[in-house]
Amino acid sequence: MTLYTQVETNKRKTFFYIFLFLVFIIFLGWIFSWIYDSQIILYIAVVISISQALSSYYIGDRIALAISHAVPAKREEYTELHRLVENLALTAGLPKPDVYIIPDDAPNAFATGRDPKHASVAVTRGLLNILEKKELEGVISHELAHIGNRDSLLMVVVVVLVGVISILSDFFLRMRFWGLGDSRDRSSSVPILIIALAISILAPIAAVLIQLAISRKREFMADASGALLTRYPQGLADALKKLSSDKRQIKYANDSTSLLYISNPMKRKSWISNLFSTHPPAEERIALLEKM
Repeated sequence: MTLYTQVETNKRKTFFYIFLFLVFIIFLGWIFSWIYDSQIILYIAVVISISQALSSYYIGDRIALAISHAVPAKREEYTELHRLVENLALTAGLPKPDVYIIPDDAPNAFATGRDPKHASVAVTRGLLNILEKKELEGVISHELAHIGNRDSLLMVVVVVLVGVISILSDFFLRMRFWGLGDSRDRSSSVPILIIALAISILAPIAAVLIQLAISRKREFMADASGALLTRYPQGLADALKKLSSDKRQIKYANDSTSLLYISNPMKRKSWISNLFSTHPPAEERIALLEKM
């Protein structure tokens, strides 16, 4: 299988993953509707899953930019950045995405948008300060690859749906402690509570594991696609070296939005945090790029 056929397969899988998350949320609602003997819970889960999927599809990019405190990059102030994005987008056969600046000294970047016609690229102020032109081209080409591969749509949808699963799990668990859903035989309260507790803990973990499986594979794909775009893999490799060695953490990034960024903004070094990282190890990405 060539890189190009992998990209086509990647696009088809995007909507499958979205469907999988929707089913997962509805299944979670069905389980808790049975546990608490309340059909209304299932209806609420269906409404929430569909409404959140639609909102993440249509305005998820605006939400991601707002959470990151990104502001439009004025062309007169960031002329070179606009020109670079424009030239690479033209080479990639994509419309020029909107360009945003994140007022943060930690170097990083991300792309968002439901399709190439509604896409944005956001870079931190720190990224522009430490990267040379070839390295910045590598980063921008990586983000354009996410847009071209439709990763930017999937990643922002995943951010929203993982958050919804976590919130629902926490809410359903609290229902038991609030004394709601007690219409079942009280003799079954203890086992029901144990089941509710187990699902409330395992559901967010399962959602995160799905998130990790999706985001890690797509980072490798975007690295390869970006390197093909610039014909200079070493530029992106050198950029990743600088980003991974920088110890500053983006102020407004969190565990939910970390998968959007080219480099994990959560600068933790424990083996547990690395296990649940949304990004593959920088060393692996750099080694693959240097072999190209």
